[in-house]
Amino acid sequence: MSFEELREFLNEKVTQYQRPEFLEEDPIQIPHRFQLKEDIEIAGLLTATIAWGNRKSILRSATAMMELMDNSPYRFCLEASEKEIEGLKGFVHRTFNGEDLSCFVLALREIYNRHNGLETLFTAGFNTNNIVSEPKLPLGPAALAISHARSIFFDSDHPQRSEKHFADPIRGSAAKRLNMYLRWMVRPADAGVDFGLWKQISPSQLSCPLDVHSGNVARSLGLLKRKQNDARAVFELDAKLKQLDPSDPVRYDFALFGLGVYEGFANKVK
Repeated sequence: MSFEELREFLNEKVTQYQRPEFLEEDPIQIPHRFQLKEDIEIAGLLTATIAWGNRKSILRSATAMMELMDNSPYRFCLEASEKEIEGLKGFVHRTFNGEDLSCFVLALREIYNRHNGLETLFTAGFNTNNIVSEPKLPLGPAALAISHARSIFFDSDHPQRSEKHFADPIRGSAAKRLNMYLRWMVRPADAGVDFGLWKQISPSQLSCPLDVHSGNVARSLGLLKRKQNDARAVFELDAKLKQLDPSDPVRYDFALFGLGVYEGFANKVK
């Protein structure tokens, strides 16, 4: 299909899948249970962190995680006693366990006490003046922001095992879950899915959350040539999506994801 036909096709799929009904099966429903900004962004980060595998399992685990935090994640992160932190140790979702959850809670405490919260942390990373070393890979602003946030997140003492749960694009990761989290926080709330909470970051700066489904669909549509779903592939896909919509390229995540998960589009093309 032509470029304009592709744009029209994907725009239709965005409209089809970017709807409140999308929340029924998606992990983003977890932060949607909260009203306080800080609860939303903390619940969003923790949920995105464990968002791999079966989506029903993700929702069960994320719900259990919020219950362990008394369904007040912001208060819990700031005020939980040593005994309450110890009570997190029984949590497990695949390779993310209670030790990791405790590490994240304590890191979040530091971020809100010393760095003015998650919004300030990630927003600072979009300022390239904060990047201490030149990356060897071609990376967009979201990738640099994620790497910056990661360096602050693990600035205090922590179990080394927990580092694998916060991806680093500078090391080549596609950082799918963190790019998804940034989409949740930054993109406007008009469609009833994303939150539009972080106003100092433009949707034009975001990167597509690239996974097996969106990657296969993107390749089928000629939007991506690289075979691996890594940081280089994200950079390549972003460039194509910005041609379709320079101001909000990541809205096409809904189209690519929906075509892959619900329609098996890549398999049909083959």
